Amino acid sequence: MAIFTTDNPWALTFGVLGNIISIVVFLAPVPTFCRICRKKSTEGFESVPYVVSLFSAMLWLYYASLKSEPSAFLLLTVNSVGCAIETIYIALYLAYAPKQAKMMTLTLLLLNFGGYCSILLLSHFLAKGSVRVQLVGWICVALSVAVFAAPLSVIRMVIRTKSVEFLPFSLSFFLMLSAVTWLLYGLFLKDLYVAGPNVLGVIFGVLQMALHAIYRKGNTVATEEEKNDTSVGKLSSDIQSCNGNAFFIFTEASDKEPVAILSEV
Repeated sequence: MAIFTTDNPWALTFGVLGNIISIVVFLAPVPTFCRICRKKSTEGFESVPYVVSLFSAMLWLYYASLKSEPSAFLLLTVNSVGCAIETIYIALYLAYAPKQAKMMTLTLLLLNFGGYCSILLLSHFLAKGSVRVQLVGWICVALSVAVFAAPLSVIRMVIRTKSVEFLPFSLSFFLMLSAVTWLLYGLFLKDLYVAGPNVLGVIFGVLQMALHAIYRKGNTVATEEEKNDTSVGKLSSDIQSCNGNAFFIFTEASDKEPVAILSEV
């Protein structure tokens, strides 16, 4: 099909791989939401990572829609899937969240929608053609880089406690793998807006793998005080880049069941 044609078969290859890996990570929170539906309670989980992931996916979807290259279709597919999955997660969260958490989530969604519409309108009226693509690209990069502050809290806790209980190995591995595939995709397309954030994703991924190698046999377990550290939040969270510019946010609750959220950037 024409939408899959590209002058760069390597970009197509890594784009398809990135889609597959990203969708797998998008689906990582399914067991958590099955438990939420079964218990009819959000059990203290926060909605912020899902809302942020949705916002990031929406922005990258807009960026991909402005691209003229046929291979940009791969950014459209992965971020469309990301938007759909995150919307389902948020809807389930709203269905079972207590009133206060529900109101906070709705407020965040309103800010999400308002911010997205503002970016869309401003970029439409203030820029044209390639300038618009560059403007939206830099906005996406800025959001992606800002979101990278999240893993630092988890990494700090791992080093402090000498325990990787807050850092699931399989999820860390797939996030790093996703970052690598989208980094290569961006490089082969010469799209720095896609490749740039994923450089950080690869760096954080390698760092997390190193932490697993160092502390995987550690016996130190985080204290209850550390588990409830407000600098980390109710949930430990980690946000990585991937998918041509996708961010995965993964969190872990007190029972150590990972919650992965992916947002395409």
